[in-house]
Amino acid sequence: MCITLGFCLSVRAQDPHFSQFYSNYLYLAPSFSGLSVKNRIGVNYRNQWPEIETGYQTYSVSFDKYFEKFRSGLGALIFQDVAGTGMLTTTSIGIQYSYDFAITRQWSMRPGMHFNYTQRTLDFDKLLWNDQISASGNAATTAELFPVDKTGDIDFSVSLLSYSERFWIGACVDHLLRPNQSFYYYDEEDGNPGKVPLKYSFFGGVKFIKNEHLLRPIPTSVHITFLYRQQEQFRQLDMGVYWYRSPIIMGFWYRGIPFYKEVFNRDAFIMLLGIKTGNISIGYSYDFTISRLVTNTGGAHEVSVGYTFKTKPIQLKPRQLPCPDF
Repeated sequence: MCITLGFCLSVRAQDPHFSQFYSNYLYLAPSFSGLSVKNRIGVNYRNQWPEIETGYQTYSVSFDKYFEKFRSGLGALIFQDVAGTGMLTTTSIGIQYSYDFAITRQWSMRPGMHFNYTQRTLDFDKLLWNDQISASGNAATTAELFPVDKTGDIDFSVSLLSYSERFWIGACVDHLLRPNQSFYYYDEEDGNPGKVPLKYSFFGGVKFIKNEHLLRPIPTSVHITFLYRQQEQFRQLDMGVYWYRSPIIMGFWYRGIPFYKEVFNRDAFIMLLGIKTGNISIGYSYDFTISRLVTNTGGAHEVSVGYTFKTKPIQLKPRQLPCPDF
């Protein structure tokens, strides 16, 4: 793979994403920290474009806890994304806080914040530069002068979530501190293309429940959800449905904006199959690519594992969020 200096300086991309965004809710928005009255550990893995040798490998580990006395949630999120021949690695470690309060008898509000440190590294020795390529074979060395191979910066995000027994709606703004992820030095920060642009997320949904009765002892729930994200010129919309009847959960949704001509970006159909029983939930999803990359990438595989546990009984339960915590 040949990467020239000019190409490196002009490339743009959006943040990594997860198809199972409600199984990785701390990555979605800090307002979800302390989502339930139980403590929760979550592990997520995404393998995007497995048919490409240097595709994207994305990992995350999270923990969150609800503090009844303070009506607050506290969370911790570790995230890593690895891509490309040069092992371009982005690692983020952060803490989150949310506060839950009632605004009416039917609706509650949860503001949240996320403070994190992000580091980006690149192995320049694994890259193939244009002066190494020749008809007789690739040379082992290059005359290119490498910049620093590691850079890091702090970042901050805020979010707001409002919910009732059936509905929820929320928003999140990431990268408020515009962290610098460039491997090169710039005299003027305003012209630095390594500054991460703001990302805006809007999400929500509605929950329907079929109550249990004699012939249907297990209640069934259906969630209709959406997630819209925008980061500079990149826009993405996920729309779909979750179906849950213990212990089986299934999901199907579509990613893309089919009717907006300026950003026509049909991306994928996603299917989810999982099990949620007791304190453990396990899910697998696959992205069926429907863009022009359909024959070249192999879609995307994603696996999530969640484990919940209690340390002591809750005296006064808060209103439960209706969004799927799978």
